[in-house]
Amino acid sequence: MGSKNKLKRFRENETFSNVLQPERDEVVSGGFPLKGKWRNGFFKNDRPVILELGCGKGEYSVSLARKYPEKNFIGIDIKGARFWRGAKTALEEGLENVAFLRTQIELVDLFFDRGEVDEIWITFPDPQIKYKRTKHRLTNAVFLEKYRSILRKGGVVHLKTDSEFMHGYTLGLLHGLGVEVLYAHHDVYRNEYSPQEVTGIQTFYEKQYLEQQKAITYVKFTFPDSGPE
Repeated sequence: MGSKNKLKRFRENETFSNVLQPERDEVVSGGFPLKGKWRNGFFKNDRPVILELGCGKGEYSVSLARKYPEKNFIGIDIKGARFWRGAKTALEEGLENVAFLRTQIELVDLFFDRGEVDEIWITFPDPQIKYKRTKHRLTNAVFLEKYRSILRKGGVVHLKTDSEFMHGYTLGLLHGLGVEVLYAHHDVYRNEYSPQEVTGIQTFYEKQYLEQQKAITYVKFTFPDSGPE
């Protein structure tokens, strides 16, 4: 993508009512005004809040919003020029139950109160295979603790990836930490019992992976000691 195109998208994002781009200093200082108030303060309802972390172009967030109008969705990514597409599509279609938040995922627990989130989707994250990159892996112990702190009691995390490494690493870590795995499969498109929201929505890159005969893996898990109901 050319720099001119990126700048154009950044400018458009600033005009989109469904895009939030807070300053990092504001968030780190505890000044983010919607923390604990996403339902009433932003979506103007009391419906469940679901996050997609590393949402890319926002395809999954938008597709989930179409499929589940009774829920609120927030796509989170640091690359605003990417999720511009999802934000624009949502506005064009009049989808009022999806928003996009530009920030680093490591700050996620500063945007949401304890127990404020009902579900988290992690879709095709970079597996960060090199050891020195472990701290950036979205299912490492530090990130898992952040998710646990913002999920309501009984809230779930979905991990969908084409990386067998990421799948195995996450399952091993979850078992070691005593986290309850609700469902896991290493090839969801070859399993008739796979949840429909997992196989019924495909991103652009996911379709490419399938054309290359790559298996798509999935894990669904919950924390027994997450926030209040």
